[in-house]
Amino acid sequence: MATNENLPPNVIKQLARELKNLDETPPEGIKVGINDDDFSTIYADIEGPAGTPYENGVFRMKLILSRDFPHSPPKGYFLTKIFHPNIATTGDICVNTLKRDWNPSLGLRHVLIVVRCLLIEPFPESALNEQAGKMLLDNYEEYAKHARLYTGIHALKPKPKFKAGAISGSTASLNVDQTSSVCSIDPKNAVSGVVVSTPLAPTLNTRKGLSGLDHPTTAAILTPTVEIGVSSGSSTAPPPMAAHKKECGLVKAQTDKKKIDARKKSLKRL
Repeated sequence: MATNENLPPNVIKQLARELKNLDETPPEGIKVGINDDDFSTIYADIEGPAGTPYENGVFRMKLILSRDFPHSPPKGYFLTKIFHPNIATTGDICVNTLKRDWNPSLGLRHVLIVVRCLLIEPFPESALNEQAGKMLLDNYEEYAKHARLYTGIHALKPKPKFKAGAISGSTASLNVDQTSSVCSIDPKNAVSGVVVSTPLAPTLNTRKGLSGLDHPTTAAILTPTVEIGVSSGSSTAPPPMAAHKKECGLVKAQTDKKKIDARKKSLKRL
C-alpha cells in the first residue's frame, strides 16, 4: 500500500487528481507513470517530435516534487541520454517554466508539454550543454547529426511501457478519504440507475434499560429501512413512520364514510 510520506496529504490529493487526468487523457506523445510508494517522483516517456533530430526516439524523464509543491516548481531530469542545448549531460533540464516563470497554478500537464516543446525548439542562449548550444548556433546540420546519433544509440531501445490504468488504480484509494461521511450501499436498492445510501446503524446489539431488561431490537429501531419502487415518479418510498400515518389516515376516512352511509340508510327507513 502506498504511504507517500514524502508529501503532505493536501499535495497528494492534488496530485491524485492531476495524475488521474493525465492517465485518462494523456498529452500527445507523452506517457506518464508513477511509483506507488512515492508520488513525489513522476516519470514520463516522451516521444521525439516528428521533423526533429529526436524523431523515432523515446526519452524517459522524471519530475521530482518538493513538499511545498505547487508553491515551488518541480525539478526535471532526463534519464535517457540526449544531445540537446538545454539538457545537461547529467540530465538536468534548463527551462524557464521550471524556474523564474513558475506559477503555482501550472500543473504537471503544462510542464510535460513544455519539455516536449523544448525538443522542437531549443534555446541555445541558455545552454546547459555548451557544445550542443554552440553547434546549434554555428552549424545546425552538424548539431542535428550529433542529436540523431544520440537518439539512435540511446533512445531507440524499447522502453518498458507503463501499465495501463495503473495510475487510476493507485490514486483511487487516495480519493476515498476525500468523502466526509461513511455510507453503506445495498446493491438491492440500485434500481433504474438509482443508488440509495443509508447511514450505518450504531453497533448496538443489546441495550439495557433502567429496568435491566434486554432490548435486542434497538439497532433495528435506529436503522431506517429504505425501499425503492420500480414505477415512475418518486424513486424512494416515504419513511416507515410517514407511511404508517398515511395508512392510518386512509383507514379512518374509510371508517367515517361507512358511518355516514349507515346513518343515511337509517334516515331513509324512518
